[in-house]
Amino acid sequence: MRLFKAFTLEAAHRLPNVPAGHKCARLHGHSFRVEVHVEGEVDPHTGWVIDFAEIKAAFQPLYDQLDHRYLNDIEGLDNPTSERLAEWIWAALKPRLPLLAEVVVHETCTSGCRYQGP
Repeated sequence: MRLFKAFTLEAAHRLPNVPAGHKCARLHGHSFRVEVHVEGEVDPHTGWVIDFAEIKAAFQPLYDQLDHRYLNDIEGLDNPTSERLAEWIWAALKPRLPLLAEVVVHETCTSGCRYQGP
């Protein structure tokens, strides 16, 4: 079974590797929505795959690093596209959350990416 917990964070960034004149080269911000998906068997005793509180606790240190920050200043996010952010979150979260199955990053209401690991 697959379940998810969603988080919203506010962050600024700029994309240094876009073509000259591209609007994303300028400093701007987003209200990112991050979904953390886990997958596993339902425990017959508890009735759940994992407690949502465990997902929140695993993500909290990353949330603290990302929320209301300039993403380009974070190690590993010097080119903080949605794709790179999803990979960065996966790499940091997977050791804390072994059931991690997917990270979804919504950059806007209509644009985002899904990452299911390397």
